Amino acid sequence: MTEIKNKSTSSHVSSPLGRNENSDSHSPLASRNKPTDTEIDALFAVGAHYGYSRSRRHPSYVPLLLGNKNGVDVIDLEQTIARLNTAKDFAAELGKAGKQLLFVGTKPVAALAMKEAAQAVGMPYVTNRWIGGTLTNFPEIKKRVARLVMLRSKREKGELGQYTKKERLMFDREIERLEKNFGGIVSMSDKPAALFVIDFRNEKTAVGEAKEMRVPIIGLGSSDSDIKNIAYPIPANDAVQKSVAFFVQEIAQAYKDGMKAKVN
Repeated sequence: MTEIKNKSTSSHVSSPLGRNENSDSHSPLASRNKPTDTEIDALFAVGAHYGYSRSRRHPSYVPLLLGNKNGVDVIDLEQTIARLNTAKDFAAELGKAGKQLLFVGTKPVAALAMKEAAQAVGMPYVTNRWIGGTLTNFPEIKKRVARLVMLRSKREKGELGQYTKKERLMFDREIERLEKNFGGIVSMSDKPAALFVIDFRNEKTAVGEAKEMRVPIIGLGSSDSDIKNIAYPIPANDAVQKSVAFFVQEIAQAYKDGMKAKVN
């Protein structure tokens, strides 16, 4: 596909698309200064503007599109930047208030970036698979986490040495399984204040539980996503590692900045 530059940025007019007539040009999210060429270029560099094919487009996403080129939806990056800034403001508020932001990204292109970003700011994360009830049945989940913490401690202290070789092997396998499913949420002592989700269409169980528990979501989603139930949607490419990593870093840094503001 030929790369398309956003028509609304004066120095990059190479697209024949024009602005989609359904674009939300009067959105309050666009109340900040117009994005600079540098900001637009940064998003183009990671391929953030590429959506999916028109046949996969979700109706709620139409106002966020610049148009369609060669059968592929092109995301309006001015709206991406406006909504990203709003999401970053919210993440910074969470950091400043010392509230937990649960990072959720189980897709291969997102898992490592989400894990590293969450660990860097001391937040819980789910990058293997979402265990049903993580939010809606948290008391039961806490029991599994407590079991993991207990077994970890006993193994580190050598207390499992009293068991037979076969029993120790069974404990090791249990720890491995618990680590895989719950290792990222050991620090989550209560319901998180918000979720940060990569590809909220893919993470529909997590999104459903968050909606039920009234937990707001910061979500990165491409043109196949239903944005109606996402409090802070970020419209951008969620299928390419460079694009995902860019937005993960932006949200994590905003949270970190909020934490610093709290200290100061």
